[in-house]
Amino acid sequence: MSRKRKRNLPLITEAEVVDIARGGKAVARKDDLVIMVSHAVPGDIIDIQTTRKKKRYYEGTPVHFHRYSPHRTEPVCAHFSVCGGCKWQDMTYEAQLQYKEKQVRDQLMRLAGLPEGTEDLIEPILPSEEIYRYRNKLEFTFSARRWLTPEEIASQEQIDEPALGFHVAGLFDKVLDITECHLQPEPSNAIRNFIRDYTLQHGYPYFHIREQHGLMRNLLIRTTTTGEVMVVVSFYENVREKIEALLTALQEAFPEITSLQYVINPKGNDTLEGLTVQLFSGRGYIIEELDGLKFKVSAKSFFQTNTRQAARLYQTVLDFAGIGSHHNVYDLYSGTGTIGLFLARHAGRVTCIESVEEAVRDAKENARLNGTENITFLQGEVKELFNNDLFQEYGTPDVVVLDPPRAGIHPDTVAMLLEVLPEKIVYVSCNPATQARDIRGLLPAYRPLRIRPVDMFPHTDHVENVMLLGRMIDEGKMSKSGKS
Repeated sequence: MSRKRKRNLPLITEAEVVDIARGGKAVARKDDLVIMVSHAVPGDIIDIQTTRKKKRYYEGTPVHFHRYSPHRTEPVCAHFSVCGGCKWQDMTYEAQLQYKEKQVRDQLMRLAGLPEGTEDLIEPILPSEEIYRYRNKLEFTFSARRWLTPEEIASQEQIDEPALGFHVAGLFDKVLDITECHLQPEPSNAIRNFIRDYTLQHGYPYFHIREQHGLMRNLLIRTTTTGEVMVVVSFYENVREKIEALLTALQEAFPEITSLQYVINPKGNDTLEGLTVQLFSGRGYIIEELDGLKFKVSAKSFFQTNTRQAARLYQTVLDFAGIGSHHNVYDLYSGTGTIGLFLARHAGRVTCIESVEEAVRDAKENARLNGTENITFLQGEVKELFNNDLFQEYGTPDVVVLDPPRAGIHPDTVAMLLEVLPEKIVYVSCNPATQARDIRGLLPAYRPLRIRPVDMFPHTDHVENVMLLGRMIDEGKMSKSGKS
């Protein structure tokens, strides 16, 4: 039986890169053809070897550049072409901001059904003051076999080296060995490279992801703007002698480590969920500061990874909300209470709802740490707790702040917002598409008043967006809000 011959995919010559698509890939056009391509910048003229045909477009890879875009710049990272974490490092930061702002505009106007003229409300994107070394948290993976480049694979040489680095995008079992990452300030690189050198020199087996064996599994490094450092090393097995030897050596080499912890993780995944993090030296947390507020950050804490830009994001929320001492505020999807504590300094009362138990525990501790008494933290699902029973105990909301995960808010929460009709809603989103969908559900009871994108993650396609919605229905017409 003869095998069916695979159809050859075309080489498309002199295509122009014209835009950036959702997800960060570049969009190229040649006549009526549309091609999604990586490692290209709007303004490039390129030949593209297509690799896949979809219903309405091709996917492909640049094989020759006829003209380079004026928006191009030289990547600073040696791992750029393979890592994929900072996929826009070859584009100027000014151009990155332009396309992020365009992403917000396109999603809102296409999906939200906003009235004509809403585009004029979009304020210039708030750039990050730091475009490198801005992250306060990085997670690395140990692998018994590192990711090989296409050139190494083509050489057919036997290469079986371990890696300590990042997962290659879309491949759970492939890890790229990282010598220097430009995302986190030192001593992040120094700590990671010390651990790699020590473990290889002393024969520590790295984890085999597919076969599930080996000692060294994961590494978490957190840093703060105040100079504190947390290191959490994850081991697959509890080999006391090796664990204590490594952590002692690390402690001696880096006395600046504020919190040195470890965890034994025999699970099938890398998360710390359900595991006990054990303290080896220092204290079990680090302290971060935002605009005069202090926050305890533990190994499992959620905290915005761009600290300085987070302060500017929260200030934007505060400016949009226009909160005074007479306002009763609800902070939904409140995490560890960062936004809620910002608001509490100006509001009469703040009630926060968060589903993750550890986050609520951290939030209560942060309130205590800052001496904030006009704030309440409740643990549970927003769609279940945000209701009239809650309002009877804590009062009806004047202002609601929404900061949901990428999936957006539940339809039940939209329905309750339309029932209680707070004066203002401030919606913070890391996904403008789901934000647009949710806002569409709030029309016509609300209208947009202010919109501002915020860049939290330079060199990626991710963008936050803050929108202020004002109530259009007269307060006296509300029948079920509990107000007179």
